[in-house]
Amino acid sequence: MFSSSTQKGELFEIQTKLQDPKTEKKKEGVKKVIELMTLGKDVSALFTDVMNCMHTTDIEIKKLVYIYLMKYAKYKPDLAILVVNTFVQDTQDENPLIRALAIRTMGSIRVENVIDHLCQPLGLCLKDHDPYVRKTAALCVAKLYDTNPELAESRGFIQNLIDLVSDSNPMVVSNAITALMEINQSKKEPVFQIDKKTAVNLLNALRQAPEWGAAFILDSLSKYVPKNSKQATTISERILPRLNHNNSAIVLSSVRLILHLSGFIENKANAVNLITKVVPPLVTLMGNKNEIRYLALRNINLIIQKWPSIFSHEIQIFFCRYNDPIYIKLEKLEILVLLASEKNINQLLHEFQEYSMEVDEQFVRKSIRAISRCAIKLEKSAEICINVLIDLVKKKINFVQEVVVVIKDIFRKYPSRYEKIIGLLSQNLPTLDEPEAKASMIWIIGEYSEQIDNAHELLASFLASFKEENTDVQLQILSSLVKLFLRKPHESEELLQQVLKLSTESENNPDLRDRAFIYWRILSSDADLSSKIILTEKPKITEKSFHFEPSVLDELLRNISFLSSVYHKVPTSFLNSYQITQNHEEDEFEDENEDENEDENEKEEKNPKNKKNIIKSENNQEKSNNNNNNNNNNSNNNNEDMIVLNENENENQNENDDMSLFSLNDIISNTVKKTQTQNTFNSQLQDSIFETPVIINNEPRKLLLNSAQGKGMEILGLFKRKNDDIILDLEIKNQTNQKF
Repeated sequence: MFSSSTQKGELFEIQTKLQDPKTEKKKEGVKKVIELMTLGKDVSALFTDVMNCMHTTDIEIKKLVYIYLMKYAKYKPDLAILVVNTFVQDTQDENPLIRALAIRTMGSIRVENVIDHLCQPLGLCLKDHDPYVRKTAALCVAKLYDTNPELAESRGFIQNLIDLVSDSNPMVVSNAITALMEINQSKKEPVFQIDKKTAVNLLNALRQAPEWGAAFILDSLSKYVPKNSKQATTISERILPRLNHNNSAIVLSSVRLILHLSGFIENKANAVNLITKVVPPLVTLMGNKNEIRYLALRNINLIIQKWPSIFSHEIQIFFCRYNDPIYIKLEKLEILVLLASEKNINQLLHEFQEYSMEVDEQFVRKSIRAISRCAIKLEKSAEICINVLIDLVKKKINFVQEVVVVIKDIFRKYPSRYEKIIGLLSQNLPTLDEPEAKASMIWIIGEYSEQIDNAHELLASFLASFKEENTDVQLQILSSLVKLFLRKPHESEELLQQVLKLSTESENNPDLRDRAFIYWRILSSDADLSSKIILTEKPKITEKSFHFEPSVLDELLRNISFLSSVYHKVPTSFLNSYQITQNHEEDEFEDENEDENEDENEKEEKNPKNKKNIIKSENNQEKSNNNNNNNNNNSNNNNEDMIVLNENENENQNENDDMSLFSLNDIISNTVKKTQTQNTFNSQLQDSIFETPVIINNEPRKLLLNSAQGKGMEILGLFKRKNDDIILDLEIKNQTNQKF
């Protein structure tokens, strides 16, 4: 067993063994060094002694010494140069294992002095007569390119790799194509592209390539674009046997390649027939360990969104089992909804109803949402789904609140069709304590206030605790009371006055306050116009709302077997290249506005240590209000840094309270006719809203987002009045060393 600590004098004992002329003693000393290194102990003091052990014919000692050098050479660069001659000699050894070991170690040592001496032995190993040495040298080129791309290109190693793709040994071919694909990822323009001849060589090597070599070959073939349908069919026939492989990586890579090739087959029936052949191997993966099952489910989800019919006969394989982990159950539920049809809806609803009786909260909520999504997806079966949800409410399950949330979505899909269940939902009103459930119920009351006789009483019960409610609930109370007022003005007159006053005076949330002001302005203009704006028909939601956009889905399908298909995110959203692209786009935006920011840029160029890219934007009143709302959303948790109405504005607003409320009473009493009092209300309200943001040009901008919150981006801004327009003046600074 490994010792947990280095004993006193142990390094001295190891050093003595390393200096012993007997091979057995040296081997024992080197093993002890690797043991301590594995435990995290610092054994760099023995660098010279370990390095001297390289001069031996024992392969085991050489392997251990090379492991040590790969670890500590970067800490001893001056001493590491002393081993170069030994490396060069080992690359010319008669034993191919030693040659391969030497070139692999040299490529793994990221020390500039060692890399400079790597080129000559690497060139020899790339043309070595032994395939094991050639395949090792091929990967060494990729390591060299990562460290010094100019050196790798100038010495012709890229062309050597391209030549190795036509090698007779499949291991060499797989390593060469792997190195080339890795190099391609680091360049804007690929150094190598697969043509017909190369594709044939890769297919020939695929038969005898090792497992991971075969996976890399399949991944590279997915970059090839067939010239015609016949060529795509021929390649797919060569790939089909790989679907039955034991290695899940090879199976998923084969699936990705077949889906790629199916797009080039002109006959749609043949293409669909080819795609259906990926179903059995994916179903087989469902019998593996949970981790493999999860990967298979995430990829199956994408395939079903593109071709929903190919798994229609395999629906039972996705039913949840009692011992499935929660992450497996959630993925299966998602797939079951995608597979839902008029033929299997009764079977699925029975399953979902059973799942909703489980004890796991997340699983139950997802099951209830699955029933709602089936109702939205299948219009003919919506009635059955509604009845299942009603049964769940009557059975008083633990998550009735989730039923309220999903029924709101059903109402949005089928307006004025299932109002009969509103009374049943209202019975559970006192039990609602979750913000999302409250907001959903309030939305239902406001949307169907004409059919609910005591709608004003129900909304008044929520208004009593308005200040303690969640922001989403407050926004929904405000919107619902405005809808109720437009439909039943006499019953909701006092409630509307109360909610508008609370939203504009007592609450500091900018979203709530701004929405209240917007409603106030709309109501003060024209009742008919207000009804057209606020009570307009809402867009209906569809099941497609839960699907990926076609372009995003195609991108994800091209990345099956990669992390992108597991994350369900395109690679550019989580790779560094995405940030580079973003910065490039921002630089282009900055160049377009160079004339506007010339003075500011000249000031920043005078201080190179704190070089910042500044972007100013001056928009019209409508755009400035939108930007203001976005800034308020992003800085919701830091009210001190927001642009809010200051004390002077509050004083002015308090002075106009009586006039504002009096004007609102005039609106309520005469909802159609526009009076002079309302015009006075408009002007006074406009002055109240925009009085504070009128700032002189010399006043410094206020901090809206600090660099810590913005991950290096700092935003300052203020409102200015330019003629009759309100302008949002923003200044964005880059506080990092990275180009912005």
